[in-house]
Formats: sequence, structure tokens, C-alpha cells
Amino acid sequence: MKKQIFNIIVWRENKLFVAKFLELELTSQGKTKQEAVDNLKEALELYLEAENTSKFNFPSIKEVTTQIFSFN
Repeated sequence: MKKQIFNIIVWRENKLFVAKFLELELTSQGKTKQEAVDNLKEALELYLEAENTSKFNFPSIKEVTTQIFSFN
């Protein structure tokens, strides 16, 4: 069975972390990076309720690196 890989981006907004699939218009949030990713996985399962989600390969987040850009 072919696995589908989705890419996730995670960033911090104020006191919450936001996780978003790059391939889908699906976003979630949590108090920690892992909670945001877990909530995003749950959102995907609900989004694809009629689909067999066992064919999806969910990436794990081990580290998030951020860089601040300043625009004048």
C-alpha cells in the first residue's frame, strides 16, 4: 500500500502553537508543539472520516527552528 506523506509547519502565535498541513487547508493549535500536531492529526481524521486514514504517514516533529524577519 502506498503511503501519503503530508508536510506540517508549526509556529508560535502568542501562547499557542499552530500546526498546518502545507498540502491541505487544515490547521490546528495547542499549548505545546506536540499538542498542536496531535490536534492536527485528529482534525485530519475528522476531515477524512469516510477515508481509510491508515494509509497516511504522519510526520513526527522533533525540532522546530524559527527565524524572525523584520520588514520596514
